[in-house]
Amino acid sequence: MEDRSHNHSVHRIVLPSGRKIEVVRFHDSAVETPQEALHICPECHCELVQPITWTEASDEHWELLLRCPNCDWSTEGIYGQAAVEELEERLDEGLADMLSDLQRLTQSNMAEEIDRFLAALQADLILPEDF
Repeated sequence: MEDRSHNHSVHRIVLPSGRKIEVVRFHDSAVETPQEALHICPECHCELVQPITWTEASDEHWELLLRCPNCDWSTEGIYGQAAVEELEERLDEGLADMLSDLQRLTQSNMAEEIDRFLAALQADLILPEDF
């Protein structure tokens, strides 16, 4: 359970022993880290910046640790909901691109295997012991 006010949040945690603790986290609403697009590295301009860790900072803000896999740049900051949603859309687009590439690569590999198998069959190189 979590309580929120304007400048802090209280997380109530129940430990495995049954003991309850409250964690108070203070937030400064003016701390939002400005940046145009979170997926673009400000150092090398690579478009592959990824969130490493994230926690909810307030109702409309997220605390993110971002890292560029190209130049190893990283930063931690608090970002608004809109910027985080745009980053999430870019990550979803990247995942869709990777899955599409994987499908094409798999089909290409399967076609090459079939061609090799057919060539071996035609050359009478496949024996019952091969199975």
